[in-house]
Amino acid sequence: MLPVSFSKEVRQQARSWQSLSDESLQEIALDLAYEARQSGNIRPLMVRGFSLVVVAATRHLGMTHFDVQLAGGRAMCEGHVVEMRTGEGKTLAATLPLFIHALSGRGALLATANDYLARRDAEWMQPVFLNLGMTVGVIQSEMSRPQRRAAYQCSVTYGTMKEFGFDFLRDHSGQRQQQQRQLWFGATAAEPTPVDKMPVQREPHFILIDEADSILIDEARTPMIISAADDDEARQQQRQLYQWCASQVGHFNEDVEYWYDREKRKVDLTPAGTAKVRAISKPAGLAGIGLPEMYDFVERAIQVHRDYVRDREYVVRDQEIVIVDEATGRLSEGRRWSRGIHQAIEAKEQVKVSVETETQAKITVQSFVSRFPLIAGMTGTAVSSAREFRKIYRTPVSDIPPNRKCRRVELPTIFAKTETEKWAAVVQDVREVFDTTRPILIGTRSIAKSELISRLLQQEGILHSVLNARQIEREAEIVATAGQAGRVTVATNMAGRGTDIKINATVAALGGLHVIGTEMHESARIDRQLLGRCGRQGDPGSFRQFLSAEDQLLDTAFGKQRAERYRRIGRIRSSRWWIQLFRKAQRKVENQHYRARRILMYNEKMQAKSHREMGLDPVLDVYD
Repeated sequence: MLPVSFSKEVRQQARSWQSLSDESLQEIALDLAYEARQSGNIRPLMVRGFSLVVVAATRHLGMTHFDVQLAGGRAMCEGHVVEMRTGEGKTLAATLPLFIHALSGRGALLATANDYLARRDAEWMQPVFLNLGMTVGVIQSEMSRPQRRAAYQCSVTYGTMKEFGFDFLRDHSGQRQQQQRQLWFGATAAEPTPVDKMPVQREPHFILIDEADSILIDEARTPMIISAADDDEARQQQRQLYQWCASQVGHFNEDVEYWYDREKRKVDLTPAGTAKVRAISKPAGLAGIGLPEMYDFVERAIQVHRDYVRDREYVVRDQEIVIVDEATGRLSEGRRWSRGIHQAIEAKEQVKVSVETETQAKITVQSFVSRFPLIAGMTGTAVSSAREFRKIYRTPVSDIPPNRKCRRVELPTIFAKTETEKWAAVVQDVREVFDTTRPILIGTRSIAKSELISRLLQQEGILHSVLNARQIEREAEIVATAGQAGRVTVATNMAGRGTDIKINATVAALGGLHVIGTEMHESARIDRQLLGRCGRQGDPGSFRQFLSAEDQLLDTAFGKQRAERYRRIGRIRSSRWWIQLFRKAQRKVENQHYRARRILMYNEKMQAKSHREMGLDPVLDVYD
């Protein structure tokens, strides 16, 4: 918690400056910037810097920082990941460390979950920085390189981790090409670099990561990759091979023709499986493909058939495969699965199989973030991942108490033996709460499930809105009205992070927002993000979790055969036994993902070390 003396000092200093003009405040900010550049020590500047931000926010936003926001801001200034509950004002709290670290003139980045949030937060907080003499930039996916360069030159820059990472890779790729030209052609290559090839980013200094657990943990297993297309006759043959394998997966059965490793999500053909591959008739166009390569392609097709579900892991839009991020429920524009997975899914969905690409450069989130000497983060769910933040990123976690006592009521979990019974129970719960006119938020794990519950509600005559990756253009409108009396909103995890569902006094008197979880996620943190939509800032609210024996989490954690065995045993077991089993399954999957991230980071470190010893660029020479 924030020391009382520090809080008092900030408040007293802010009161003494309230009567000053904006020009006078800017002069004080310039003095602080001079001190920061001379000493390089931010600690003596924090009281005065925080006070300036408090005055500017009160004056130009009509918002005053709470003590808990000052506590979070101080912890972030000192390199902590802070856990601040939903509705506690993380966006406003972020202005404090961003301002303090931007005083050095080296820039401060804020990485958030998506373009929409980056633009919203930048526009919302911009008056604070502008009136203290600083500039604000925002990176959006459609921007040109000159526009990006201008945004990075600002004092504070908002954007997504994906955009920051890809800009870093493109900058280093361009620099490497320029170095190679100079190496081969000498002074003749020293001509001015074209504007579209010039680096856009400054040297890394400070990065603040919003929804830090999602970005640094949930998404960290997927590296950022830039590629170069390579198309020839061999690639055309591979397209045909992908399509043939996708058409044959129905002939292969688990534990007969293939084995499946659930922890590694890996398929291996058995001797019977390889014999079947040899025996199945093949198109003439596949002549000349070696059997080992064919086995690999069949294994990949089986894995895709098992693990990648349409409208859960991806959607098909305009005859293209677009990834859906489970942690956020949003479409991951421009992202592609590597190692042939994306092409195998395209073949499965019978869309045009895209040209495979050769990796030019790649970097994981861990490696990119580790390049910043100063790192901080904020999220509503960090404490449960404190060990991972400490071991991988060397950032301590601070638990910031809420400004007002939480009044959320967590109702008993409802368990059903079948998914059909579960959905009927969900609809019944919605009907009972709907009749009281309280607003309701129903969370689902996938687009398909959100559309299923929407159909069931339509049959019951319950008016509702659906928020998933297909309704991105209506996101702001749906979220703005989701807390009004009588509203029912069905949403994927798009409503689980970065959304602030506000209620009025009438709704508060009725009991506040009622949140329904229809299925447990692979991470308890994602479930906590959903329930955190209600009970914000001391508001009333309630949450109820629904489960069924047919839910996907059991298959993911234990495999289909063991999960089926649990389902047979569970016929005579109590609901309490089932709830404990689901929590065990969730912990098992979380541990699997944690080990996978640790292995990924260790392998990348060893690979980068090997490349440095050979005189190669550890980023640009790391190939698949």
